[in-house]
Amino acid sequence: MSTPHTTPASQAGYRDAAGRTATSPWASGLALFAGTLMIIGGIFEALSGLAGLFRNELFVVGLRYVYSFDITTWAWIHLIIGILVAVAGAAVLSGQLWGRVVGIGLVTLSMLANFLFMPYYPLWSLLIIALDVFVIWALCSYDREAAAAR
Repeated sequence: MSTPHTTPASQAGYRDAAGRTATSPWASGLALFAGTLMIIGGIFEALSGLAGLFRNELFVVGLRYVYSFDITTWAWIHLIIGILVAVAGAAVLSGQLWGRVVGIGLVTLSMLANFLFMPYYPLWSLLIIALDVFVIWALCSYDREAAAAR
């Protein structure tokens, strides 16, 4: 039931005029978009990891950085995180609760890894961090129980 300070469209689940639980199209659309974005972002991150494994000279190593690893180590980190994020994204699309929970954790880990990877590939890292923030927001705002009641 909506309160005077909120509108039904701003809530993930609300009661319609007949008293049935309804789902805001925004909430279910955000979950669909977040799952799709997780799959695409995971594939891109895994491809970035593969590129680092096969062509180390692709990434420019600049000044010494506090969190510096070998490029091969970064490549493995991105490959593993990318695969796991894509799998969690598929679980989000199938409506699994564990996919949302694990997805939030993995996307947070992806944000941290890309922050630490920033000296090697700054624009890509900033883009992934921005997309990860949106994915976390979308996954946290989706109400699975209200969607199931629809």
